[in-house]
Amino acid sequence: MNEQISTLPISARQFRVPLSATRRGARLGRLLAVEQLRSWRLPLDPARLIVAELTANAALHGRVPGRSFRLSLFVTAPRLLRVEVTDTRGDHLPIRDTAAGVLAGSGYGLLLVEELADRWGVRLGPVPCKTVWAELDLPTGAGKHVLRSRADRGCGP
Repeated sequence: MNEQISTLPISARQFRVPLSATRRGARLGRLLAVEQLRSWRLPLDPARLIVAELTANAALHGRVPGRSFRLSLFVTAPRLLRVEVTDTRGDHLPIRDTAAGVLAGSGYGLLLVEELADRWGVRLGPVPCKTVWAELDLPTGAGKHVLRSRADRGCGP
């Protein structure tokens, strides 16, 4: 048996929504994420701050006229919340100044994400897209009722 395949987390809950690449779309993404987290009975903070920053970045830096961005939330077993924001500006990436250990050429938003998230990163593709993701380890007992496997793991917007 391939151990790498067997250890991949199975998504227990998924939420995906396309949003307009505007300040209004970023705000709507934050509000929808808060309501989804509440319905899953998960802690709101720091997830809502991470969603706010990633959606604001997608609307500001990832904006392509006529194109939307996508907000995705996944709860996986055991006790992990993953936030993903996908936009169509794969050519515009956060740059890390490895010598200083900080993000270069940007404000403090992704530094906030780095501080709040347990892990975060950027995934390229499919062209022309990029996905900025952040993961939070959930406290024991958070959203216990949602951590059931789901056979349907579709991957549309």
